[in-house]
Amino acid sequence: MEHQMSIWSLISGASFIVQFVMLLLFAASVVSWWIIFQRASVFSVARKNMLSFEEKFWSGMDLTQLFRDVSANPTANSGLEVIFRAGFKEFNRLRQQSGVDAEVILEGTQRAMRVALSRESDKLDQHLPFLATVGSTSPYIGLFGTVWGIMNSFRGLAQEHQATLATVAPGISEALVATAMGLFAAIPAVIAYNRYSTKADSLLKSYETFAEEFSSILHRKVHASKAS
Repeated sequence: MEHQMSIWSLISGASFIVQFVMLLLFAASVVSWWIIFQRASVFSVARKNMLSFEEKFWSGMDLTQLFRDVSANPTANSGLEVIFRAGFKEFNRLRQQSGVDAEVILEGTQRAMRVALSRESDKLDQHLPFLATVGSTSPYIGLFGTVWGIMNSFRGLAQEHQATLATVAPGISEALVATAMGLFAAIPAVIAYNRYSTKADSLLKSYETFAEEFSSILHRKVHASKAS
């Protein structure tokens, strides 16, 4: 009896629809866990690179020299570095053009940094919608499998002359496995989505703050050069 009621026997003895639901939930869970570990690595590296670039930027190094260094050896997954390169490149390009007003230079620089910031936002949010989808739909998919399994179980009981707990329990148990798998896929996905969304927002706020501070530095720089 114990062997007949094992998890594997319940899965193998389920109907095709319930087995398909279980397979779908298992695949969603595997992909979710891959995304969870992959995003953990991405956010960890992104924060580390952000702190490293901030240290270089505020060390007093000449901005032109810093631009040459990061352009020659770009750091992968460094949002601040990408924003800095985009802004300073556009700043130099516009400043080298004769007759360009200072405000036009600053507007072009800020526009270039906003585009870079938008791209970094897309990178940070990558795969997070999948986690949100798994977290919101998996319980319902599991519930569908449970309802289908219980429906088949009661349909089989209709053919029995005498229904006992021994005849009802296996069918209901295999149906409830689908709900359990739905929760198993949904709970980690919801937790990871909330955690990584918070981390993405925190990094983006840091990026936006840097872009504003960098714009202020370039504002002083371009007006100082115009005055001289």
